[in-house]
Amino acid sequence: MSLESQALRRVKPSATIAVSAKARELIRQGRDVISLGAGEPDFDTPDTIKAAAIKAIQDGKTKYTDVDGIPELKAAICAKFERENGLSYKPSQVNVSPGGKPVIYNALVATLSPGDEVIVPAPYWVSYPDMVLLAGGEPVFVATTAKNNFKLQPADLEAAITPRTKWLLLNSPSNPSGAAYTREELQAVADVLLRHPHVWILTDDMYEHLIYDGFEFTTIAQVEPKLYDRTLTMNGVSKAYSMTGWRIGYAAGPEPLIKAMAKVMSQSTSNPCSIAQWAAVEALNGPQDFIPERAAIFQTRRDLVVSMLNQANGLFCPTPEGAFYVYPSCEGLIGKTAPSGRVIKNDEDFAAELLESEGVAVVHGEAFGLSPFFRISYATSTEILEDACSRIQRFCAAVR
Repeated sequence: MSLESQALRRVKPSATIAVSAKARELIRQGRDVISLGAGEPDFDTPDTIKAAAIKAIQDGKTKYTDVDGIPELKAAICAKFERENGLSYKPSQVNVSPGGKPVIYNALVATLSPGDEVIVPAPYWVSYPDMVLLAGGEPVFVATTAKNNFKLQPADLEAAITPRTKWLLLNSPSNPSGAAYTREELQAVADVLLRHPHVWILTDDMYEHLIYDGFEFTTIAQVEPKLYDRTLTMNGVSKAYSMTGWRIGYAAGPEPLIKAMAKVMSQSTSNPCSIAQWAAVEALNGPQDFIPERAAIFQTRRDLVVSMLNQANGLFCPTPEGAFYVYPSCEGLIGKTAPSGRVIKNDEDFAAELLESEGVAVVHGEAFGLSPFFRISYATSTEILEDACSRIQRFCAAVR
């Protein structure tokens, strides 16, 4: 008899976490491995934020808090949405969770019944479909294309909606592709959703501040105010503020949904870490000048990686608008023979052969629901990226 529940048997472990773990294990064995699998900035948390956390400890702010966030952080989140997105929320419309992933999971657990459908554009962040499955719902995948810059097309969205559709999960800028929707593209998606009032929208804006080439970020409730009452706008401090380990995600939306999410938390995680919450208050209210400075560094890295990958035999790498990932195609190498003598049948084979031959760890595209691609995180130093891309070029040149 299996120990795992039926719900758990429906899901897979996170492929991105698995790749990072495998790379760490090879490094422990003495292998020369460059891991481009992790989705976290290599920059340190700013000193002002660290100081706020230290002060919170010294001031004894180490007890249980309100289950879904301290009033001071909810106020800072309301101010952020007003200041940066033109969205007005009351503190009672705000949820704070221990990371962005729990925000999404809590919303799904709070709202999905067996058989409810959630539209997930592919490529998608690896956790979306499995969180839907764990919550008892059914993910409905809508493939995008490199030709359309990996963005959901309105006609494809329309075709995927059924009477059982509960949510659309929208991620811009995207993990894994880095694609970001323009105001016009979001309006076209919104026009479809206006025709289907039973569909809710969960927009994952975690990479909002990592945008390039003068791109203007907008979020769907801002673009189409008529969707405000059925949109959960999710964000967090992980990426823009280099606070991945602090585990603070947040969202704002309709009050009944926020209350339902708090109910889930009251019987699962309880409150997010009190100290991390006070650090997040400083992150949102304090100096913001380092964010565009770091984004400029990421843009330089993006340009380097895109250029070097497009010089590799058999690869094609589109230029993303945001985040810190590229999602190149390895279609030109499928069916060919790797230096090991094995045939590369798919993108998973490509990633495995690249790791074995050159010690570069990437995540295969099948994990994100769209092949034959792979994901590279360029959230690491220029020197490491140059070395990694040179190794990838060497590997691709050796494929026959």
